[in-house]
Amino acid sequence: MTAGTLPAMYGEDFAADPGRHYEQLRGQGPLARVEIAPGAEAVLVTDYQAALDVLRDTHTFSKDPRPWPDTIPEDSPVRSVLGYRPAVNFSDGDTHARHRKVIGESLGLLGPHLLQTQVADAAAGLIGRFAAAGRADLVTGYARQLPLRVFNTWFGVPEAEGEALADRLASMFASGADAQSATAELAEIIGGLVADRRRRPQRDLTSYFLQHPVGLGDAEAVMQIAVTFSGGYEFTANLIANTLLHMLADPRYDGSVYAGAMTAHEAINEVLWRNPPQSTSSGYYVRYDTTFHGVGLRAGQLVLVSYAAANGQSSPGGESDAWGASESAHLAWSAGPHSCPARQPALLIAISAVEQLTSRLCDMRLARPAADLRWRPGPFQRSLTALPVTFTPWAPKPPAPTEE
Repeated sequence: MTAGTLPAMYGEDFAADPGRHYEQLRGQGPLARVEIAPGAEAVLVTDYQAALDVLRDTHTFSKDPRPWPDTIPEDSPVRSVLGYRPAVNFSDGDTHARHRKVIGESLGLLGPHLLQTQVADAAAGLIGRFAAAGRADLVTGYARQLPLRVFNTWFGVPEAEGEALADRLASMFASGADAQSATAELAEIIGGLVADRRRRPQRDLTSYFLQHPVGLGDAEAVMQIAVTFSGGYEFTANLIANTLLHMLADPRYDGSVYAGAMTAHEAINEVLWRNPPQSTSSGYYVRYDTTFHGVGLRAGQLVLVSYAAANGQSSPGGESDAWGASESAHLAWSAGPHSCPARQPALLIAISAVEQLTSRLCDMRLARPAADLRWRPGPFQRSLTALPVTFTPWAPKPPAPTEE
């Protein structure tokens, strides 16, 4: 294919039905050349085994783009995801291990019981806003709001800045025209938070990152917090929304998400196989000229792993068995040294969020056909723009008056 004729992984057509595009790309073999934004090319891995090999092979593939010629146009929206930053997902070896140690050990301080309580409290407050109306948009009113509240609490983000931060995250991952400015504004918000916690440490993850024995500098801390917050929040919000859509649209639930065929955990596992919220990895860079799964690759070439395509293409038991397989086999959390360090808290938030909503509004139905719903364009995420539902209006009983 010549320049300008590569398959496009952006725009409304791709967002509406990425599965059709992945099927066509798999016809080219385990790897295919694609355009991820105007003028920005990459090699996309669509084969399950080839994807695992990229994710695990640190000898052939690097996460650091700096040694190689920069082929992404300066004004390209995908720079918000691929442009180098001194963060855990742009580093290898000892630097990567150092940053990941801070993230993993800090997240490990979050107790699951406290986390479940935080989710329940946030869910109750959000559901109380729309339960009496009998209708809601579960993306803007619930799926994006709930993890934002939890992550803001974890990191100590002031409430006044929380919504602005969420807007910038959405712009960054959508890889739209304002993606680069959103990335800079996100770093500015977190930079202010880091400066404040240097002066006044508190019991939150920002302070834990700064107090960790590895001794992060301010710039390092800002980047690790930004990566953890942005990746964890966006992934979790999309996972909640995609799971709710799956439960509402799946005929096995027979009109009742509460008395359906699967638990919330089982539904989430199916979504992680079929419709992963992060559909494509960030960049991997070929260290030297090589042949990989029968395809010639040049040193410095940008390689992306399509988790969605690889999950749909194959699994150890074949496609039909994959969706019922153990959650450890899918690639939604990535694999190898750069697998998601926030897997357990993200999964716990999503399960609890779905359970809290479906137990209260058990007769929810889609307000429009699933085929008419729209998805945010961009190569890296699978994210609904809206999820309108209707249900029987419900309002919590006011607390009983106390006797004097």
